Amino acid sequence: MKQSNVLFEVKNGVGWIKLNRPKALNALSVEMIHAIYNQLKEWKDDEKVAFICLIGEGDKALCAGGDVRALYDHRESNVEELAFDFFFTEYCMNIIMHLYNKPILVLMHGIVMGGGVGIAIPGTHRIVTEKTKWAMPEMNIGLYPDVGGSYFLSRMPGYVGRYLALTSRTINPADVIYIGAADYYMESDKWQDVKNAIYERVWTSESAARELSNLFDEYCEKSLPDAPIASIEEKINKHFAYNTMEEIVSSLEEAGKEGDSWAADTAKLIRTKSPTSLKVTLKQLIEGKEKSLIDCFKMELNMSMNFMKCHDFFEGVRSVLVDKDRNPKWNPSSLEGVKKEVVDAFFEYDWKNEKNPLEDFEIK
Repeated sequence: MKQSNVLFEVKNGVGWIKLNRPKALNALSVEMIHAIYNQLKEWKDDEKVAFICLIGEGDKALCAGGDVRALYDHRESNVEELAFDFFFTEYCMNIIMHLYNKPILVLMHGIVMGGGVGIAIPGTHRIVTEKTKWAMPEMNIGLYPDVGGSYFLSRMPGYVGRYLALTSRTINPADVIYIGAADYYMESDKWQDVKNAIYERVWTSESAARELSNLFDEYCEKSLPDAPIASIEEKINKHFAYNTMEEIVSSLEEAGKEGDSWAADTAKLIRTKSPTSLKVTLKQLIEGKEKSLIDCFKMELNMSMNFMKCHDFFEGVRSVLVDKDRNPKWNPSSLEGVKKEVVDAFFEYDWKNEKNPLEDFEIK
């Protein structure tokens, strides 16, 4: 790997991780994921590192997600082997971040989507800027919101997580704070001052969390007015409370007929997604609400491996990332065509008489 795709530096007690693939919007390749995971393990017990700072190179993105194009390109050969390396290592990286013993500062500047959310959500000090664009867009490629989405989406206010997962809608900085996916808002032109303040002091493990909070209290806001989701939250909670996709869409369409343009538009948007992905994702979020963090990732590893055998994933990647015609041919093409036993099968994977590889996860 060209190590330059992700850069590491320790300075004055800060472990810097810089995603350095700006032309690809800092999308995570499997090599980058391995490098970050190994570095986090190394820094965990390093007394010279008081906290982690995760940033993206360029002005457009922290991280636009995982680099799933590589999986598409190997669809005829060793895709399951490649997928296991990618997803297993990515989820290990996500888990270690959630359980980390040191503060993690994340600058969520620009695009933060999919796998980018996966590395941002575990942060202890998560900063959005005026350019933040946040989404879990996996539904657009016939996949499902992974990287811990089972856990964090199901714990958002009301049914907002379901809404964001099933529609793949992009939200603004005020919404990201409102749903609990970020802690601070900062104008991006202040980042240089914050970075200088970080560089100028020597950080220690004992006081890093407190001093970071004090620093951001000085430069940042903890909330923003007029979060758009707040104004539609009542509608979201009404329509997305149902536990079948058919009922959710029917509820939205009925409201649309009565003149609610938001409900009509939302139903229309959902109808463009993979029916298989929609049903699998709804089940995922219902189950995830009752599961521990590790159990959510175990479930997702099963799901991700099964999606490598799913027509809609490769068709979705083709339509969005390869041919870019945005005209996927889903199969089945309707919600009614997706049977319960097909949905249930996504949650069980044959590990060849072995346990799920995340069963005994330890930060080693």
